[in-house]
Amino acid sequence: QVQLVESGGGLVQAGASLRLSCATSERAFTTYGMGWFRQAPGKEREFVAAINWSGGSTYYADSVKGRFTISRLNAKNTVYLQMNSLEPEDTAVYYCAAPLAFQRVGPSQTYHYWGQGTQVTVSS
Repeated sequence: QVQLVESGGGLVQAGASLRLSCATSERAFTTYGMGWFRQAPGKEREFVAAINWSGGSTYYADSVKGRFTISRLNAKNTVYLQMNSLEPEDTAVYYCAAPLAFQRVGPSQTYHYWGQGTQVTVSS
């Protein structure tokens, strides 16, 4: 069982930046692609970004392209989501997720492991 722990959420004003982190103790971290999702109140969970096992391929939702950057540091078993130019519409609980080992990532893939989420609130 892969355990994922998010951190870095908070309350910020519009235009500010935040960096979310997702850490795992999974020794085979490098065999997993990773993704970020979010869920706003009253809305369905939506894909935000994903990165393959090596970091060589990344995927973004149109709503965050150019503002968010996903990255990973395999030596620390951690994936990051750098969020710049935050907007009130970015307010949501952000979740880190992983598919099964060696499976592809992307907006339409199946993710099997989920973190507990971290709240991001952007005030106008």
